[in-house]
Amino acid sequence: MNESYRHKELLQLLEERKALSTADIMQLLDVSPATARRDISKLDEQGKLKKVRNGAEAVVSSKNIKAPKKTNNAEEKKRIAEAASRLCKEGESLILTCGSTMEMLGNALCGKKLQIITNYLPLANQLIEGSHDDVVIMGGQYNKNKKVMLSLNTQNEIIYAATTMFTSGKGLTTEGLFKTDMIIANAEQQMAMQAERYVVLLDSTKLGKKVGMLFKELDKIDLLITGKEADPDIIQELRENGLDIILA
Repeated sequence: MNESYRHKELLQLLEERKALSTADIMQLLDVSPATARRDISKLDEQGKLKKVRNGAEAVVSSKNIKAPKKTNNAEEKKRIAEAASRLCKEGESLILTCGSTMEMLGNALCGKKLQIITNYLPLANQLIEGSHDDVVIMGGQYNKNKKVMLSLNTQNEIIYAATTMFTSGKGLTTEGLFKTDMIIANAEQQMAMQAERYVVLLDSTKLGKKVGMLFKELDKIDLLITGKEADPDIIQELRENGLDIILA
């Protein structure tokens, strides 16, 4: 076996097994101790594997490492999610839509005796991995870009009712809640019809902004939970227009 082919085989084995001892390499490639050590050293110098004591490890390509997703206003959103979680009582059924705040709320609710209904796959997976007992995933076709389940057939959605629907958006004014994504908004319309209470979780930077399309009129929103950083003038104006608000 020539060196080029041997190196190729060694790297393939490391890709499969992640780590090999020198003895493993000798046996698998049928080479002498000196050849095994020489191959390890050469490939380590080329950056194709990592030389370790008595063997080698696979090199993890940076292409395969996903950078942590940065969440804007994460500290504020966490407070909002925690405030929302305190509204939920044992035995209730809740609808959670998509977004980072919903994932934080899901984390706060995970393990409690609550039914959580969602079409947002990252949230559903988070709850399942956290061993939450009662998760309902709304059916349909998975949209990879939006990470949600979408369906033109609303029959499945109609059978589920909820105490509260928690959602977010891109802006909120005295007109109501605005959303920019028509695909997600359409999926949430039917879900919203099944909830007794409609609660908006929105970080303070989005208040006073009219962005995209009007999704829900202000008089149809039962409660807004936002951060204490919110502009007092905007909060006062919203309250004067009949909106209940919790500052987290």
